Amino acid sequence: MAATTFRSPLPSLYSYTKTHNRKSVTAAQLSQRRLKIPLHACYSNTNSKNNKNFQAIDLQELIQDSTCEIDSKDSPASHPRPLTSDQLSNLTSEGSRLRVAYQGVRGAYSESAAEKAYPNCEPVPCEQFDTAFEAVEKWLVDRAVLPIENSLGGSIHRNYDLLLRHRLHIVGEVKLAIRHCLLANHGVLVEDLKRVLSHPQALAQCESTLTGLGLVREAVDDTAGAAKHVAFHKLKDAGAVASKIAASIYGLNILAEDIQDDSDNVTRFLMLAREPIIPGIDKPFKTSIVFSLEEGPGMLFKALAVFAMRNVNLTKIESRPLQKQTLPTLDDGTNGFPKYFPYLFYVDFEASMADQRAQNALGHLKEFATFLRVLGSYPTDTGLP
Repeated sequence: MAATTFRSPLPSLYSYTKTHNRKSVTAAQLSQRRLKIPLHACYSNTNSKNNKNFQAIDLQELIQDSTCEIDSKDSPASHPRPLTSDQLSNLTSEGSRLRVAYQGVRGAYSESAAEKAYPNCEPVPCEQFDTAFEAVEKWLVDRAVLPIENSLGGSIHRNYDLLLRHRLHIVGEVKLAIRHCLLANHGVLVEDLKRVLSHPQALAQCESTLTGLGLVREAVDDTAGAAKHVAFHKLKDAGAVASKIAASIYGLNILAEDIQDDSDNVTRFLMLAREPIIPGIDKPFKTSIVFSLEEGPGMLFKALAVFAMRNVNLTKIESRPLQKQTLPTLDDGTNGFPKYFPYLFYVDFEASMADQRAQNALGHLKEFATFLRVLGSYPTDTGLP
């Protein structure tokens, strides 16, 4: 299938800085070996997936540079283990089926989001968010689908930082309704439980229910991983907060459904690729940017005003500390501590980069921003979660 490339209509805006002291972190710093794989940047996928018997990654097989068939009816121990950074350089992307990385193990909400974003794809589990970014950069997978914010728990700060560290592009978004269940091994009753395992965000989203049950919370990397751990170790005093799908995969009993504190519990996921998509104006588009400003009164107001002046609606603004940056401004009375902490501002706005208003707004912002990058211009998910 032919590769598709794209040149930005505003190349200077896709990565801009006023200073020469620009720092970037590449995958080569995390893994010395680089794969030479034929490029297949964008292609359509027509294969159908009628069952769950699909190829997935197993770490033991990775050592031998091969893959194995995984059946959803297997025991928890035989399910594909997550891809780690150490195994990234041992895996090759093969076949014409769209491979989509997500963080977690089988049954994670991120896997459901990946399948909603790319029906009939081959979901590829990754142990950490960093690994999913690297997998796309090294052509091991075609896309990544990662959470960025939740309607109850707020932003996923780690992924905001990774968006800046890696050179991937946001090519879409997908919203998924999150319905948490309390799971346990068969024969275990609610009154038998003393603790519950899950991702910190999931535990926070079920705060009221878990407090009422008097359960000690234990944080793990992901919800499905918690379910897998409870099932594999046959725990009798511990349950897991995870999805119905995770209960089915790992053979757990559902003690309670919809235990989240708010029924409107939605997570927004970003779809990431190596190349940006061509922005259009035929459908609702959203654009995500990140920029930094000089310290001074009214600077942030001035930056946001460039959008208000052109009637461009902002849907999200997130500030994150600018890491590993030399701070020139010190307060003499603070014993060497910085007087100001430099920040990056992540902004989403409702406009396509093909829209003249967006081009003018970013051209205006570029005049006084010390750094500006367009992370992606992509169709808005206007459907129901």
